[in-house]
Amino acid sequence: MVVAEVLTGIALVKQATDFIKSNINTAKDIGEIAGQIDDLFRGEQEAQKIRNKKAGVDNFSINSVAQEVLDAKVAAEKLYEVSVLVDMRFGPGTWAGIVNERAKRIQEAKEAAKKQRIEQIRKEHEFWENMKTTLIVIIVVGLMMSALAGVILTSSE
Repeated sequence: MVVAEVLTGIALVKQATDFIKSNINTAKDIGEIAGQIDDLFRGEQEAQKIRNKKAGVDNFSINSVAQEVLDAKVAAEKLYEVSVLVDMRFGPGTWAGIVNERAKRIQEAKEAAKKQRIEQIRKEHEFWENMKTTLIVIIVVGLMMSALAGVILTSSE
């Protein structure tokens, strides 16, 4: 399954690159190839993710290592090819703008997720603090009622 995932990542990179190459000159704006750029990044990420997963595993076969290194190089090469094509078609700096905006959005999503986790932890802490306070109040009221009942019972005798 792992080999299939790597091939899927590299296959996605190659497929997206081929589509962009064949359609870049007819595209009126970057939006017409944006989906394929997404696939290009997704495929490259998949290949890197699988490579990073395998780095911790005792998988030292030459075939496996060579395939991972070559796949990473092919993905980098295809990204470079597309960057040149996009900059030639839509002007210098277009690709850098796409990459920077993507990185910015990824960072914003990470920060939003972190804030959400912090808020969830705060709410859980608040919930348990309220439970603790409620339990203390119940115990105190119970002790007071027991004491009051004891006083009433001893005074009625």
